[in-house]
Amino acid sequence: MSRFSTFVNFFVTVFKIEMTYILGIETSCDETAAAVMYNGHLLSNVIATQKVHEQYGGVVPELASRAHQQNIVPVVAQALSIANISKYQVNAVAFTQGPGLLGSLLVGSSFAKAFALAYNIPLIAVNHMEAHVHAHFIEEPKPEFPFICLTVSGGHTEILLMKDYFDKELLGTTLDDAVGEAFDKAAKILGLPYPGGPMIDKLSKTGNPLKYKFPVSQVDGLNFSFSGIKTSILYFVRDNLKTYANFIQDNIADLCASIQHTLVKMLTDKLLVAVNKTGVNRVAIAGGVSANTYLRDTLQQMSKIHGWEIFIPKFEYCTDNAAMIAMSGYLKYRTGQFSSQEVVAQPSI
Repeated sequence: MSRFSTFVNFFVTVFKIEMTYILGIETSCDETAAAVMYNGHLLSNVIATQKVHEQYGGVVPELASRAHQQNIVPVVAQALSIANISKYQVNAVAFTQGPGLLGSLLVGSSFAKAFALAYNIPLIAVNHMEAHVHAHFIEEPKPEFPFICLTVSGGHTEILLMKDYFDKELLGTTLDDAVGEAFDKAAKILGLPYPGGPMIDKLSKTGNPLKYKFPVSQVDGLNFSFSGIKTSILYFVRDNLKTYANFIQDNIADLCASIQHTLVKMLTDKLLVAVNKTGVNRVAIAGGVSANTYLRDTLQQMSKIHGWEIFIPKFEYCTDNAAMIAMSGYLKYRTGQFSSQEVVAQPSI
């Protein structure tokens, strides 16, 4: 038994404190994850990563759902074991309703519904992207409201004004592709293995971010467009390969650094406009792309220049994980936002 569990059990016994355990389940894409949270304190966070997709250069939905079926029971069992509680002690189960891959979401939602029904506990449907923002409340420092949140992932790119946990205003979004998809597409053009975003981040560390310039689409307001930059990269690499067969191999670090610099600048330029427009100087990032070290470093630099109060989550809370689902579920539990057994997975919410 952990020191925290011993401490909790002592106070529960002596002072009759009510215990609230939330089981969180995440299966939106290719990560099977489960976490246990006690009154907002994370006790366990288990993730089973699917390696089967690497040979295909991207996530294969059918293979992802099959892997979730194999992983869900042992992952949940491990999360409960690490948390040192039994399944009978769980007070509510939270799961990712969407967005995500339908087959993957169905595995998580079906398991959660069965678990809630079997143990007669509340069921809590969680929005995956909303949970990414709520990851900021897992550990200190936690942002005060209101704050601006740049939410960036493989499927989404948004600038949100967070007024409360479930009160948000969408300030800007992508008009076509997400920035994470742009990273992965650029990596594929360069012949890098999947997942491409982290590879670009790694290789760019020894490159010159200003060596190559890529034209980008100009979009009014706080919205984004990444389809143009993907085309620019494709044509640029293709044209150089016509006269220089080893162009990619001989310039891979500079190419990665320049592509990354361009994509991050597209994000931070809009973020600066959002802060100036709203007057809110508390700034957070969330989502899988927020694990990118160049983006994190750039935001740290901008916080010093502009006097921002910056909030950057730990790496383990950036990519898909169940800790953020459990956190979001806990916040909903406190306000009685429960779902019925009729709730369904929604790939595009």
